[in-house]
Amino acid sequence: MDRIEQRNGLQTSDAKSFGGTTESLAKRESTSFGSNTDVNGGDNNEVQTDKYGFIEGAQQYTSNAAEDVPPEILRQREAKWLEMLNNWDKWMAKRHKKVKERCQKGIPPSLRGRAWLYLSGGKVKREQNPGKFQELDSQPGDPRWLDVIEKDLHRQFPFHEMFVARGGHGQQDLFRVLKAYTLHRPEEGYCQAQAPIAAVLLMHMPAEDAFWGLVQICEKYLPGYYSAGLEAIQLDGEIQFALLKRVSPVAHRHLKRFKIEPILYMTEWFMCAFSRTLPWSSVLRVWDMFFCEGVKIIFRVGLVLLRCMLGSQEKLKAYQGMYETMELLKHIEPRYMHETFLVNEIIELQVSERDIEKEHLSQLRRWKESRGELHCKSPPRMHGAKAIMSAEPPSRQDLRQNPTIIVQETPPAATATTTTTTTANNGGQEMTSPPPTDDKKGKKGKKKKGKETSVEEERREGKRDQEEGERRRMVDAMPPVEEVDGTKASYAGLAEPEESPSSKHGSLQSLSSTEHDTYL
Repeated sequence: MDRIEQRNGLQTSDAKSFGGTTESLAKRESTSFGSNTDVNGGDNNEVQTDKYGFIEGAQQYTSNAAEDVPPEILRQREAKWLEMLNNWDKWMAKRHKKVKERCQKGIPPSLRGRAWLYLSGGKVKREQNPGKFQELDSQPGDPRWLDVIEKDLHRQFPFHEMFVARGGHGQQDLFRVLKAYTLHRPEEGYCQAQAPIAAVLLMHMPAEDAFWGLVQICEKYLPGYYSAGLEAIQLDGEIQFALLKRVSPVAHRHLKRFKIEPILYMTEWFMCAFSRTLPWSSVLRVWDMFFCEGVKIIFRVGLVLLRCMLGSQEKLKAYQGMYETMELLKHIEPRYMHETFLVNEIIELQVSERDIEKEHLSQLRRWKESRGELHCKSPPRMHGAKAIMSAEPPSRQDLRQNPTIIVQETPPAATATTTTTTTANNGGQEMTSPPPTDDKKGKKGKKKKGKETSVEEERREGKRDQEEGERRRMVDAMPPVEEVDGTKASYAGLAEPEESPSSKHGSLQSLSSTEHDTYL
C-alpha cells in the first residue's frame, strides 16, 4: 500500500514509514494545520469543534457513525463505573464478566481516562514507581530520537483542538511522553506509530498517566510491535491471514490469489490500534474493549473489515487485481465502520485468545523454519486487563484513588473531626463525609453507604454555602450599630446564639481549603 488515506484529521503518510528506524522517520516532511496565530488569534472564537474536540468537518464520518446515549442512561453508567473503580480488585476477581460487558457497552466519557488507566494496569505502575515520569521528563533525552519526535508532533491529529497549534500544550505533552518512553526503553527507542497511540491517551488523561498507559500498551498488549524490524507485527499479520481463512474463505482466497501480503494493509491498523482508520466514536468503543480484552479485539476488527469488504464474489467482480483491491481496502465503506454495526460484529465474531495463541505457535514455527530465530525477544503478550492483574497482583494501596481537592474543617472541641473529600477525574466525582452529629437524628441520621450520590451531597453543600454567604452579606449591608447605655444593640432576626470561642474558631477554619494537583 503506497499511500494511506487521511483519517481522523491525519495527513497522508507512507505505510513503510512505520519501519521504526531513524532514517525512514526523519525523511518525512509535511505541513501542519496552522500556526499559533491561526488558532489563538482573533478568529479563534469562530472555530467550532465536535464533542470529541475535532474541528468540525475534520471527522468525515463521526456525525453519522456516533451512537447517542440518553443522558439518564449515561448517568446510570457513570454511577456503576464509579462503584467498580472504588472496588476494582473485587470486581476484577469476582465479576470480571460484568466488567467486560460494561466495556462492550462503552465507558462513560467522563470516566474513560480513569477506566483505561485501571484496565491497562497503568494506575498500578504509576503508584509503584512514584516520581519515575518526572525523573525521565527532567532528563535531556537522546538527540537522535528527539529530532524525529519533534518532526512528528504536528502530524498527530492536527485537526484536534489539543494538537492544532504548533508548540501548544498538546504537542508539548506529546513530546514529553514520547521522550520519556525512549529513556524508559532506550533499547527500543521511538517508533512513529507510538505517536498516535500516545496522542489518543493524552486526549483522556494527563501526561504522566498517558506515559504509563503507553508503557502498558507497548509492553503488555502489543509487545514487540514497535521494535526495529517489526517482526512482531509481521508475525501477527500471518496470524490474521490464517484466521481469515476460517472467518471468510472468499476473502482469504482473493488476497492469496493476488499475493497481497498482510503487511501491506494491516500494519497501520494494528500498530495504531485503528486510531487512524475508524470514525472517532468507533475508535473509542474499540479501545474500551481493547483495554479490557486485549489484542483479540484488534484481530476481530481487522477480520470484520476484511470480511465485509471482500467477503462475497459479487463484491470482488470489480476488483480483479492487487491495485484495485488495495484501493478498496483504503476506502472502507462507512456503513461497515459505523459504531453500532462494528461493535456488534466484533462481539459476535468467535475468535478467542486460545485461537490466537494456537495460531501464534504455528506461525512462529513456520517463521523459524523459513527465516530463523526472531531477532527481537519480546515479553509474552497479556490478553487483557484480567491477565495483567493476575500476572502482577496489585495491593489495595496501589488501587487507592488519590483525592484532587481536600476540604478540611476544624470542629469544636466537643465534636469529632469532619473531613469532606472530593475526587474528580474526567468529570467523574465522588464525595464522602462522616454522618451528621445532630442528637435528634442519632444513629438514624447516619448515611448508609451507596444510598446518596455525590451530586446530592454537592448540592446540599452548595446550598449551605449560599445561605451562609447571603446571611453575611445582609450583616455587612446593615448600618453601624449604635450603643445604648454602653451596650451595643442587635438587629432583630440577625442575632446569633452565643457560641463558645472554640466553636467560633472552628467556623472560620471550615472556610479554608487546600487544592492538590494530583489527577486521581
